[in-house]
Amino acid sequence: MTVNYDKLWNILNERGMMKTELIKEAKISTNAMAKLGKNEDVRVAVLAKICVALGCKLDDIVEIES
Repeated sequence: MTVNYDKLWNILNERGMMKTELIKEAKISTNAMAKLGKNEDVRVAVLAKICVALGCKLDDIVEIES
């Protein structure tokens, strides 16, 4: 089972938002962003902060592939 964050990158592109802006808005670490960029596992708390910052739901930013 793997995770895919392509939906997150699409949202950022649609909004013209840079990853650095999301880091500041969501108050997440650069390490967490690096893991997201590699489609690695991150804590649910990190994903929740991103959802709050972007005003979306978890399934709007992550896809679980089996």
